[in-house]
Amino acid sequence: MLSKPIPGSSGDVLTGLPSAYCPHAGTGLLHLPRFLAKCRYVKERGALPASYAKNYKRGMDRFLCLHLGIDPGDVEKIVHEGIEAGRDDGEIDRRLRALFPADLRVAQWNRNYVQKGMTPSGREFLREALTNMGCADRVDQIVSVVDLIEFDEGRIE
Repeated sequence: MLSKPIPGSSGDVLTGLPSAYCPHAGTGLLHLPRFLAKCRYVKERGALPASYAKNYKRGMDRFLCLHLGIDPGDVEKIVHEGIEAGRDDGEIDRRLRALFPADLRVAQWNRNYVQKGMTPSGREFLREALTNMGCADRVDQIVSVVDLIEFDEGRIE
């Protein structure tokens, strides 16, 4: 029987965030729905749980923004202002598109994103994370950081 994460081993888990493999409807960019959902969570609740806060506007959020040539704080500002003004998701998306470059290089980002963690140092990171979760036996199935996110949030059995 394959192991599952030890409850609480990675901190609080937000199972309501969009899947890391779910593309943004308006752009096709992977991870963007997660980043936007975390921005909404912060606006509505004041802060993310510590397990997510440590990488908020850093980690994958920052990698996405570096790819787009924008500041993660600008994305957060658009989402927060949109919530304050009662704007719908379509209007927030329009404002984000105005911030984003014309060429999103979607295929390049999506390929790089799903391969995060596949380098030798990345594999070591995954091995350590899975060991800390009590799941060292899963190192051959959880092959990327995106898989690790999905596994931790219960979308990979």
